[in-house]
Amino acid sequence: MPTGLVALLDDISVIAKAAAATIDDVGVAAAKAGTKAAGVVIDDAAVTPSYVTEFTPERELPIIWKITKGSLKNKLLILLPAALLLSQFLPWAITPLLMLGGLYLCYEGAEKVLEKLGGEHHGETLADPITDMAEFERERVTGAVRTDFILSAEIMAIALGEVSAEPLLSRALILALVAVVITIGVYGTVALIVKMDDIGLHMVENRRTAAARAVGRGLLHAMPRLLSVLSVVGTAAMLWVGGQIVIHGMHELGLHGPSDAVHAVQHAVEAVSGVLGGVLGWLTNAVLSGVAGIILGTGIALMLHKVFKVQTGAEA
Repeated sequence: MPTGLVALLDDISVIAKAAAATIDDVGVAAAKAGTKAAGVVIDDAAVTPSYVTEFTPERELPIIWKITKGSLKNKLLILLPAALLLSQFLPWAITPLLMLGGLYLCYEGAEKVLEKLGGEHHGETLADPITDMAEFERERVTGAVRTDFILSAEIMAIALGEVSAEPLLSRALILALVAVVITIGVYGTVALIVKMDDIGLHMVENRRTAAARAVGRGLLHAMPRLLSVLSVVGTAAMLWVGGQIVIHGMHELGLHGPSDAVHAVQHAVEAVSGVLGGVLGWLTNAVLSGVAGIILGTGIALMLHKVFKVQTGAEA
């Protein structure tokens, strides 16, 4: 009996060690996959604050929570099963679907640029009076979750590319971990950004030291400028990421011209930039991808609104 008990404990120990090793492997793989998707994560964090403008302070966090829940549903209930099924049965379909998502981002970004340049507005905008705040909030959340879906799809696709050789169960665990950690990180950061003015006001009114009150005033003054910068960054991010998705997708499908041209210019810039080559090369790639995004997006917007007379919903 003691011998049997010892053997059982030995077996349990072996199983526990194997499970711990598997968890460690999943964590490492998830960290690697999440790092690869960092560029899209930054874009997601830059885009989202624009959807929380024009609301009272008490509605900001509830709206961010609604968007967060929508993002988790996007990733865990739709994109994760779809990614696993596609990678298992239809791996060839992933690239065309991502390209459609990239074209949508190009369209959204280009439409915002056209409207800023004095073009025709389609649907309700922030320049229009808000007659029904509840409906306006619903539309803003819907728009944020819709944009998040495209960015989340790119995040999951990048992560999937890093773990495609893993067994199905490990692949699912890694993608789920990436989805949860990235969503919490992105929308936690967004919550801090949009509440920065409230934090500043609290410091001004309740802190005793002059230094703390000065920091609070700095936060209050910085908040409007930060939101304006993030709005610009968010629009640029849509164009950059969307253009990059389409160019990379064309390369994957055998149309190498656009990708080769972008990389040729990038490498030329890197070659003459010395120690700044990496940064300037990346920036060159981003700018060229953004140019492709604005061209593609403008074409789609003109086609929809001038040819097919499509009216979109609320815009940010």
